[in-house]
Amino acid sequence: MGILIPGLAPSLVCVLTFAVIFACLSKILLPRINNVLAERRDAIEGQRELAERTTIEAGEVLAEYREELADARHEAARLRQEALEQGARLIAETRAEALREREAMTTEAQARIAADRALAKTELHGAVVSLATELAGRVIGEPIDSVVRESDVVDRFFSDLDDRSTAGLQ
Repeated sequence: MGILIPGLAPSLVCVLTFAVIFACLSKILLPRINNVLAERRDAIEGQRELAERTTIEAGEVLAEYREELADARHEAARLRQEALEQGARLIAETRAEALREREAMTTEAQARIAADRALAKTELHGAVVSLATELAGRVIGEPIDSVVRESDVVDRFFSDLDDRSTAGLQ
């Protein structure tokens, strides 16, 4: 037999050794390897399922967040609109109050001016009468206070003066 062809004894030893090793591997080591591989596969599948659930939950949370964000934007827009309306209303109320106060002040000022005018007119009438009487008395050379008080001349003069000023205004 040649070097390449083994004898029966070495072949038999090799086959028996192979069988023993194969039996040990298939009965002891291979189940352990399969168990470890199965555990790894289960762990990987569990992680994948967990990742899928987490992705789905994240999508749901994102949708809720976007919905809440849209609601918040709508609420902010509504609050801005209310603030604008309230501001416009306050401006209008303030403007109306200012106009009322202006009208009241104008009316009061006009009444005060009319009263001051009447008072000044009365004082001026008295002053004009006394000055005119004094001047006429100096021109004539004797006092004429009693004549002027009893006469309607001064009243007619002022009446004519009022009529002219009224006619001039119209």
